[in-house]
Amino acid sequence: MMDMNQALLFDVSNGIATITINRPEARNALNAEVREGIRASVKSFAQNDDAKVLIITATGDVAFSSGADLKEMNDSAMTIPPDDFIPNFPTHKPVIAAVNGAALAGGFLLAQQADLVIAVEHATFAITEVRHGRGAPWAAPLPLMIPPRLAMELLLTGLPITAARAHEIGLINYIVAPKDLMSTSVALALALVDNAPLSVAASKAMVRNSLSNALGESRTQANQIWSSVYLSDDAQEGPRAFKEKRAPRWSGH
Repeated sequence: MMDMNQALLFDVSNGIATITINRPEARNALNAEVREGIRASVKSFAQNDDAKVLIITATGDVAFSSGADLKEMNDSAMTIPPDDFIPNFPTHKPVIAAVNGAALAGGFLLAQQADLVIAVEHATFAITEVRHGRGAPWAAPLPLMIPPRLAMELLLTGLPITAARAHEIGLINYIVAPKDLMSTSVALALALVDNAPLSVAASKAMVRNSLSNALGESRTQANQIWSSVYLSDDAQEGPRAFKEKRAPRWSGH
């Protein structure tokens, strides 16, 4: 396994590429180092003809990722993040998320973007942006992936749901014991490796295309809806309060 940087590990073996977020001390938060490492790793995977499937996971048993690094966000006074702030997976090859713990905010997004998701029994999933005054335009596809009322619950409350409930509503494919997470993920990946690559790519493209067509202009509209939130005082107060380890004082402005 090689380091793309200290916070991100990347490996290719037996046709399977593996990205491991390696910041357990920070709940595997997606700081600039991790984000750039993911982009570089995905690019390497996409260009490697010997790598057929990508698994993304993280170190430890607490968090898959808590999302963007709010301390870093506070220091940079970020307003509207670029569209690719949280890396995506621009590849025709399948991506599996092996969720080893809490998948929150940007961590939820990484799992949402994956083609298949396997999670440990104690994993949780939450869109926590409302708790920090930030935005989640990236969740626009969610009401097409799960029932709209459950998408609304996740977005409005910021509260986590269990792996069991995530499985029940179709957000994840399998729940496994922690000791079985990687072996199950690799076994699933190997099943994909053995399949005809053109058929696999076309299958992924068909499903993704159906989702994109159903979304229509929703992605663009979502960015417009959230822009005033990103530019608000509260969008700075949330990360500031997190860094200062206190409850946020919302102004509604």
